[in-house]
Amino acid sequence: MCTAISLQSLQGENFFGRTMDFSHPIEPGLWVIPRNYQWNSLATLKQYNNHFSFMAIGQETDGMLGFFDGVNERGFAAATLYFEGFADYELPLNNKEPIAALDFLHYLLGRCSSVDDVKPLLKNIQIVGVADPVTKKAAPLHWIATDKSGKCVVIEQTKTGLNVIDNPIGVMANSPNFEWHMTNLRNYMDLSTTQKKDVTWGNVSLSPFGQGAGTAQLPGSYTSPDRFVRTAFLKTHVKLPDNPIENIMTCFYLLNSVFIPKGIVITDRGTDDYTKYVAFMNTNTCEYYFKTYENDQILTASLWNYNIHGTHPVYLGDIRYSTF
Repeated sequence: MCTAISLQSLQGENFFGRTMDFSHPIEPGLWVIPRNYQWNSLATLKQYNNHFSFMAIGQETDGMLGFFDGVNERGFAAATLYFEGFADYELPLNNKEPIAALDFLHYLLGRCSSVDDVKPLLKNIQIVGVADPVTKKAAPLHWIATDKSGKCVVIEQTKTGLNVIDNPIGVMANSPNFEWHMTNLRNYMDLSTTQKKDVTWGNVSLSPFGQGAGTAQLPGSYTSPDRFVRTAFLKTHVKLPDNPIENIMTCFYLLNSVFIPKGIVITDRGTDDYTKYVAFMNTNTCEYYFKTYENDQILTASLWNYNIHGTHPVYLGDIRYSTF
């Protein structure tokens, strides 16, 4: 359970962020991956060479380093979200290069300078499943990516193949697939930020209960379809501020509407599915802003404050406890 958005400010800066909602224990750490870093694929052990440095939140477990979200030196940003019941890793390869789902975000951040690079890059690859050390299975995933221009795409591999889909709303949640979510928005066309007027039913006059009646049909559950609709409506109707500090505050206000406290969503394993952290990236400045369940203070880190020309990843610490 996660929600992601891109939001362009009045100054033209594109902010990209997500909630990390998960029912398994994770240790989200902040990493800097240097330019030209060489790493081995989990799917084939083939060695890849990054073209760009990036900053990302991820986790290293049992020697496997995987990333949840990140932004690179060119302002290309991406995140991975769960896609239960729809992700398909069993397609025939047909001479395509296999990339492990756990590696895919690293692959994108290290090679894409913009959203325009995504489709050509993925033309001859296919995503395959590799069990991760946290869930002990090949996690079903899909991805959202954006860049400094504000362009946004969703990447989903289903039974129809690996698809890169333009995302004009700049929102993504979990299952079903992205096109279903976009069609579902048509069920909420009557939502409005303005007041509902009095109506008459026969001889009975009905008036709204104070302000906000235009949002009465806004869905409020933590299901993926409801989170998608709620976030899409808020994002497309929020008043954008005219200064950088208020821009980032507005980003966090938007995702507060889908922040899941402990105890509200319980899995069939008896564990809490809750929001581990909320993070935003300024794609123009390569800055990260994040807060965690344990610490509601917004912390920040910049890619440019670290060495992007090294030979090894730099671990900056667990975002739950570090001050950066």
